[in-house]
Amino acid sequence: MARQLDEQIAGRFPVGQRLRVLDVGMGQGTQALRLARLGHQVTGVEQDATMIAAARAALAAQPEGIRERVRLVQSDGRDTGVHFLPGSFDVVLCHGVLMYVEEPDPLLAGLARMLAPGGLLSLLVRNGDALALRPGLSGDWAGALAAFDTTAYRNRLGLDVRADRLANLTVTLAGIAAPLHAWYGVRVFTDTATDDTPIPDDLETLLAAEERAGRTDPYRGVAALLHLCGVRG
Repeated sequence: MARQLDEQIAGRFPVGQRLRVLDVGMGQGTQALRLARLGHQVTGVEQDATMIAAARAALAAQPEGIRERVRLVQSDGRDTGVHFLPGSFDVVLCHGVLMYVEEPDPLLAGLARMLAPGGLLSLLVRNGDALALRPGLSGDWAGALAAFDTTAYRNRLGLDVRADRLANLTVTLAGIAAPLHAWYGVRVFTDTATDDTPIPDDLETLLAAEERAGRTDPYRGVAALLHLCGVRG
């Protein structure tokens, strides 16, 4: 996904431009720190106290030049309008968040308002059109059958969450003036891997295969996750 994001940034902004990035629901700050290391000014928003503590610890371990490019805010991602002015950012990330939000449209509209004209909105969501694959590949036939008719599922943390369908999000993004510009699949071949799965010796080959599948039909359509990139009009 990082490679996909970098591709979109490179295609939209001049080389070397220091971008203003907002990462909503940043978790432990993996993408925020990566983009800061690339020279961008990053603001990370995270509600969970454990996650933001981990992000602060990771940031503290960075060189001063990187630390000064990152601002961390403990807040709900739906409160962006409280903390920031409209049009304050060139890139807004919201990765792995929408599945925990029962009504995502207000959140998405708020994120779009944070973008400057021509800005990039990057979303990572659970693919509601492929929910049957994980149980099916695991031999859970009843679970696979049930998944065809719903966008609700239980994740690996044991939480009841929701998925999004590409067609619905395409309509939503158009309605909030950040129409879909590009989309990718993420975890096409590796969704059944767990934390206990050993890292293969040919990891770069695996990543190359995933990256190719994530941009190629029909493979990207059955990915576990979708990476959607909208552009503010």
